[in-house]
Amino acid sequence: MSRTHFKYITVEGVIGAGKTSLARKLCDWYGAHLVPEEFETNPFLEDFYKDRRRFAFQTQIFFLLSRFRQQEELRQYDLFHERIISDYMFQKDRIFATINLSEAEMKLYDGLARIMEQQIAIPDFVIYLKTSTPRLMANIRKRGRSFEKDMDETYIDTLNRLYNDVFSRFTFAPVITVDMDERDFMAREEDFKYIIGQINRQCGVSRHV
Repeated sequence: MSRTHFKYITVEGVIGAGKTSLARKLCDWYGAHLVPEEFETNPFLEDFYKDRRRFAFQTQIFFLLSRFRQQEELRQYDLFHERIISDYMFQKDRIFATINLSEAEMKLYDGLARIMEQQIAIPDFVIYLKTSTPRLMANIRKRGRSFEKDMDETYIDTLNRLYNDVFSRFTFAPVITVDMDERDFMAREEDFKYIIGQINRQCGVSRHV
């Protein structure tokens, strides 16, 4: 287990960027506890990808409440685990809500989200997996999830542009950006070690891995 010092980090990126895969590898490397995004439990998600306008609000509210519940549980994890790594950040839900909800729905959502955001844990830093839209679409097709089979490339591209904009001016926590068009941490060990090196530098550790 590495002695790099951090308490809580998150991995972020658009659908298909490789968040969960990286979070799991990092947990193995650091002996950390994984807090995964519970997207499979959302009963509206499959219908949302078929009809985004009709099921957007239900989908967003379910995710908001589910993620807030996980954030509350994080306080308990702190008592038993030295390090925590999550494959999402709480603020990601607002990114999706921005493009999925109507103006009236967004006002209601925003009121709830702002109250919750005051109570969540702040990560030591965020690892942002920056990925081109073609690469994201290829990854989505490759993993073959049934509810993603009708994924619209225009939607992913819009989401991707918004993610890039958000992280270009993100101030909630420090950000490590990894260009996933140039890196393949699953296939090449040197690319995974590159990410470990970036984490070490962020934590003020100067050593080879």
